[in-house]
Amino acid sequence: MAVLSSGCATKPPAAEPVPAPDVPADAPAVYSLDVQVDGDAKLRDLLLQHLDIARYRASEAALSRVELARLAAAAPAQAASLLETEGYFNAQAEVQRDAGDETRVRLIVKPGPLTRVSKVDIEFTEAIATDDVQALRDNLQRAWPLKQGAGYTQSQWAAGKNELLLRARSGGYPLAHWGETSARVDPETQTAELHLVMASGNRAKFGELRIEGLNRQTRQTVERLAGFDHGDPYTEQQLADFQERLAKTQLFDATRVQLLSEIVDADGTSPVLVTLTESSLQQATVAVGYHANNGQSFSVEHVHRQPFGLALRARNKLQLSRNVQGIETELSSHPQNDLKRNIASLTFEQDRSGDTIATNLGLRLGRIYESPHDDRLSYVELLRARETAGSQVNTNLAVSINQQWTRRRLDSALLPTDGHQGLLLVGLGQVRGGGTDDSGPFGRIQLKLGAYKPLGGWFGSARAEVAQVVAHESVGVPEKLLFLAGGDESVRGYAYQSLGPVKNGLTVGGRVMATGSLEIAHPLLASMPSLWGALFVDAGNAASRWQDYHAVVGIGTGLRWRSPVGPLRVDFARAQETGKWRLHFSVGITL
Repeated sequence: MAVLSSGCATKPPAAEPVPAPDVPADAPAVYSLDVQVDGDAKLRDLLLQHLDIARYRASEAALSRVELARLAAAAPAQAASLLETEGYFNAQAEVQRDAGDETRVRLIVKPGPLTRVSKVDIEFTEAIATDDVQALRDNLQRAWPLKQGAGYTQSQWAAGKNELLLRARSGGYPLAHWGETSARVDPETQTAELHLVMASGNRAKFGELRIEGLNRQTRQTVERLAGFDHGDPYTEQQLADFQERLAKTQLFDATRVQLLSEIVDADGTSPVLVTLTESSLQQATVAVGYHANNGQSFSVEHVHRQPFGLALRARNKLQLSRNVQGIETELSSHPQNDLKRNIASLTFEQDRSGDTIATNLGLRLGRIYESPHDDRLSYVELLRARETAGSQVNTNLAVSINQQWTRRRLDSALLPTDGHQGLLLVGLGQVRGGGTDDSGPFGRIQLKLGAYKPLGGWFGSARAEVAQVVAHESVGVPEKLLFLAGGDESVRGYAYQSLGPVKNGLTVGGRVMATGSLEIAHPLLASMPSLWGALFVDAGNAASRWQDYHAVVGIGTGLRWRSPVGPLRVDFARAQETGKWRLHFSVGITL
């Protein structure tokens, strides 16, 4: 019984705790990362983009605990090095890890004070130091981005050096290079002293033209377009203008102009290599399409680049559309020694787009100078116009002398987003009236302006046009020389050339006109940056005189496709005067 009693009183031994299984050090773990940076939020973005531990986290990769510990330990030193590139040479960084959950990592960074430039010393050696190019040296000094007192960053230091070399090379020193550069940073005072020495080599001079690719065209045609003489100081802009002039002749499919700066002849000049691919001798183009202004259209154009073996370019065009039919013949010379071309053209056109049916026969003789930024056109025009408005028919003859200037300052000739352009036309002439019109002198002036401006992710554009014919009201100035508004490049929402003074119930050309437009556009999709949406407002009209002028308004929205040949526009606009909507199509930019 005693034995049994003692057995009953004894408690069963407690079970020993089961030890938690050890987690292998190489077991994968998905971790979280929190980066805290005092001050500029851009610094946090920099660290998240370049820290090893952040890049692995962004890829959502699972790391072993050993690898995670290694990346966490390396993060403070990496953060300090990255911040040095932004001018913070006293940065402090530490990693904190949750004791209960080692997969949670926190990086705390204190950048410290920003290092600022205390001294900038830019020196020039070799030819650029002694040549008479003070303006270039001053330009290089002004262009340096890290001025005294500015915050020092590695990106601006590198970009500034590259920019000054490009400017020196384009300014006439293609062998320019940095002989010495140093940025002495004092972390104690948070200052940086910058020292740069530019070695330029000798200033390049234009030498002989080495022309490759000529077959049918003459060497003289190319030489006339150079714009510089043997021995002239080299600039990159002159080569670019030379290449642009070659392309504008439309005699060549491809052009390339380069200075062979590594070759220096005995007279100190370097040859200029001109590589050309000639266009075909003849070319025919057939086009079928639809235009919002003139409806369905069909055209045939033929170009001959050396008719009868002469240094001329001949162009013939036949155009047929719903409202306009015409034929045009043009002869233009190859550029002369003054870089100008002589032009002669004969045109016949019948325009039924307005209430007045205008049949015009025109002869034009002139000279044109073309450059990448400025064009000048001088011409004499003889115009015979037959105009039918209802039952009234007038036939007038006008002779005029005209001068036209075009100026372009755009970041892109085809797809501009920044810059401005303008056109001014001034003409004086004499009309011999017919029917009910009198004869007499007249003057004509037309001004067009356009501007483009990026607006922080948006793109704004504006255009304006003002025009006037000065003549006695009884003088029968031909309808083609008068003005009508409305249409794609005028006031959208209204039909093409539907805005103007009304005479006997019909819209006729006005002697004064003013139109304007404001537009703002934005890319619609990140995956298609060339597709834009736009909002716009247009206003304007044409009238017999300014006292009768009354602007009408059109508002709307549209799509823009920035194609390789220029912007393709589709617009849907509402005419405020009528309340009606109209669809508009157009391609390219015009003045």
